[in-house]
Amino acid sequence: MTAGVHDAAQPATKTEGNGLPIVEVEVEVEVEVDVDVDVDVEVEVDLSTSTTVEHVPDHVVVVTSGEPEDRRAVSEAVTEASIGGQIVTMLGKPLRYGRNQLDSSLQTLGRFFDLAAQSFVYLITDLIRLRHPWRDTINQAWFIISVTAIPALLVSIPFGVIVAVQVGNFISQVGASSVSGAAGGLGVIRQGAPMVAALLLGGAAGSAVATDLGARTIREEVDALRVMGIDPVQRLVTPRLAAIVFVAPVLCAFIIFMGLAAGYAINVGFQSGTPGSYIASFASFASVSDVGVAVVKTWLFGVVVILVACQRGLEAKGGARGVADAVNASVVIGVVAVFILNLLITQGVSMSMPMRVG
Repeated sequence: MTAGVHDAAQPATKTEGNGLPIVEVEVEVEVEVDVDVDVDVEVEVDLSTSTTVEHVPDHVVVVTSGEPEDRRAVSEAVTEASIGGQIVTMLGKPLRYGRNQLDSSLQTLGRFFDLAAQSFVYLITDLIRLRHPWRDTINQAWFIISVTAIPALLVSIPFGVIVAVQVGNFISQVGASSVSGAAGGLGVIRQGAPMVAALLLGGAAGSAVATDLGARTIREEVDALRVMGIDPVQRLVTPRLAAIVFVAPVLCAFIIFMGLAAGYAINVGFQSGTPGSYIASFASFASVSDVGVAVVKTWLFGVVVILVACQRGLEAKGGARGVADAVNASVVIGVVAVFILNLLITQGVSMSMPMRVG
């Protein structure tokens, strides 16, 4: 408590009868009081009544009155409620993570289809208007051939040898060595060549394209094209798409030829087969439609992997690490997409075009 006193005295104007002066004094008193009150309020709760307390301040102490069984029941209820909340929280995190991943995957798939539609529209429009950049297309086609030709040779020969050895051993045990050419040849044509070509296009060509476009994006060259009014899809993606359309069938045919040649050499040279029976059995079971399906599958696989590579490259961010992540994602997504498409196409072809003999 603090107090302030202000005195103001004025000269006396009156006197008493004894002659002493009378002094009038005016006193002004200002009092300032600081009160700090800390009160703890105890609230008694009767458990016999159904009272719900929604909010209890920090300075209020709740004292429960009643039987011990009632207090125990309340304590158990509070414990169960807290455990239930923890379980819900623990289960909610994986669900939210899965939901976010699913949403992100669907958005990426939508952007992929958008990019594919724009690329084909630009490609067809430029071809009709005679404005397609053929120089860039030829350069990209040569680049794809240069990075896939040697690996295709090194993969197709061992693949043909493995198919010929495995099929030849099994067929010789059942006494049907005369159809070894058909079994090995159909394995190479229907499954071997498209898958080998798709893996090479996704692993070699796709990674190179993703690296190139990712580096351009990081260096802001893609943004510079947009500023100048040039669509990056038309300028960068369309030539690569046209190049893969021309290169994929050629690569498939090359792999088929090398695989069949390797299988023929193994059958005739090491499995006591005759050239005539190998070629005759192959001609009896294989047909031109099998080669056509293989070429179409390779073309479709090439288009998918090149569009995935372009998408990941154009969406790269975060410096050199972002480019590396884009390359990794393009290879993984492209290979997984190729295997899924191959499963669907193989099932559809088997149902619509059953194998015929003769």
